[in-house]
Amino acid sequence: MCGIVGYSGKRSAQEVLLNGLEKLEYRGYDSAGVALALEGGIHVVKSKGRLEVLRRKLEAENLPESFCGIGHTRWATHGEPSDVNSHPHSTPRVSIVHNGIIENYGPLKADLMAKGVTFESETDTEVLVKLIDYFCCAQPKQSPLAALREALAMVRGSYALGVLFREEPDTIYAVKKESPLIVGWGEGENFVASDIPALLKYTRRYSVLEEGDMAVVKADGIRFYDAFGKPVEREVLTADWDEEAAEKGGYPHFMLKEIHEQPAAITATVSPRVENGMPDLRIPELSDEKLRSIKNIHLVACGTAMHAGMVGKTAIERLARVPAEVDIASEFRYRDPILDPDDLVIIISQSGETSDTLAALRLAKSRGVPVLAVVNVVGSSIARAADYVLYTYAGPEIAVASTKAYMVQLCTLYLFAFRLAYARGRLSEAETRRLTAELLRAGEVIQPRLADCEQIKYLASRFVNTQSCFFIGRGFDYALSLEGSLKLKEISYVHSDAYAAGELKHGTISLITDGVPVIALATQKQVYEKTISNAKETKSRGARVILFTTKDVVVPEGVADYVVRLDDYDELLMPLQLIVPLQLFAYYMAVLRGCDVDKPRNLAKSVTVE
Repeated sequence: MCGIVGYSGKRSAQEVLLNGLEKLEYRGYDSAGVALALEGGIHVVKSKGRLEVLRRKLEAENLPESFCGIGHTRWATHGEPSDVNSHPHSTPRVSIVHNGIIENYGPLKADLMAKGVTFESETDTEVLVKLIDYFCCAQPKQSPLAALREALAMVRGSYALGVLFREEPDTIYAVKKESPLIVGWGEGENFVASDIPALLKYTRRYSVLEEGDMAVVKADGIRFYDAFGKPVEREVLTADWDEEAAEKGGYPHFMLKEIHEQPAAITATVSPRVENGMPDLRIPELSDEKLRSIKNIHLVACGTAMHAGMVGKTAIERLARVPAEVDIASEFRYRDPILDPDDLVIIISQSGETSDTLAALRLAKSRGVPVLAVVNVVGSSIARAADYVLYTYAGPEIAVASTKAYMVQLCTLYLFAFRLAYARGRLSEAETRRLTAELLRAGEVIQPRLADCEQIKYLASRFVNTQSCFFIGRGFDYALSLEGSLKLKEISYVHSDAYAAGELKHGTISLITDGVPVIALATQKQVYEKTISNAKETKSRGARVILFTTKDVVVPEGVADYVVRLDDYDELLMPLQLIVPLQLFAYYMAVLRGCDVDKPRNLAKSVTVE
């Protein structure tokens, strides 16, 4: 969850670090800091709170110019948010920034304390920097690189590290173990970062550190070593995002901008995978023959991506008649799932770095099961570990609450379902072409939902002071209920729950009280009447019902207080249209309640620790 930036070059390191950390704010943080190489030693400035606080502290110190340094935004995992627990952690000889968790920090700390080492913070990271410092002192003649390697050999856990030594004030050591880290290539300057947006102002050329890698970063070059200390080369990639893509573009919030970018994201994701009107996964190894051999499918993800997986499961089973399960990644890992080498595990993650999801992927591979990754970030850990990859081309998603990434996850899963069903003879060529054409025009279908938001704004204004909200639906609508509810609670802080509509009478209806809003989703004709009946039950108990349905449906009198009509569209693909007003409802509720829409409290964009 933390953000890491490092710089060695010809510019002001302070400005490069602060700019890079600003671009990583979307990851979530509670404190920030920098370590700058200055004449005579390393100077550390850090503070609890937003980056503006850190910037003011740096301005007040009026430091001489530095050309090499490391920076960090911290999301607390060990020790409360405070100045002393903030990164970088330092000794007079060495300073480090760290993302991840040192699992054996307790025994290491006890051992160091027995040797006379003292500690100021509650963090696992301070244990690591003191361990590195210990090896620097124990063998003064050995190089900083050797001391770093000795220390890391004793550490158990996950980490992305940026390390700065007093002895080498122009050099940053970048180390990766189970936590993402990249290096950026410039002209007479080079960079370290935990994510691409931190680099885009300065370079689009970058390399991804592989598992166990160490990079030695100087202004005039970068050297790579693998987990065994052997010099290696790493591919130089080019980011197809530009800096402007990570800006708000005139919208008041990134979230609203990203909601409005969904038509373009759909086109970017779907169009390259359609050939002569037919879905083409562009994965030669995942041939139709291979698709025909799949016994079961397991869709594994967390949060919003898991909700996309629920839609994917229904589409796969309905079209291809292949048994499919959806698992929360953190549960999948520990329930000892029944997996067969002829199964397929589909891993879904926006960042490609989600810790629990990555661990689930590794479990599947250890059982000999092929893994297909649906991810948004090229070269991410999940993308590199999977057997097959379907990239979603949402571009950078800065707001913590996912919108356009979810949309293109749905599109990608639909494309997979179409091809799977066609390969297995469950869909005719004509029907496959029809569904693919419908998916291609999804951006056009959702455009009216974006162009006219007045009804959704009005509904938000009517319910802005509510303390609780319920979503109900069946089938696809239930999966959308879960996602709509998650969006509402994560950014507006309104307590919200979603239920399969048929489960209301099994206990949940006791929570319905006078005036509570119930958002009923009824876009599936097969179960429309049943959902309407459930909505009516809640209204008879005092609920204020907002019904989302299609234009052609006749809504009986007395069922709903408000009706939101969706345009006619293929029922199978209706989630693509339905999610937009649900996203907008959550957005306007959050705005009217004065919430920090893009950076909601206690949440982080990229969950890279368990």
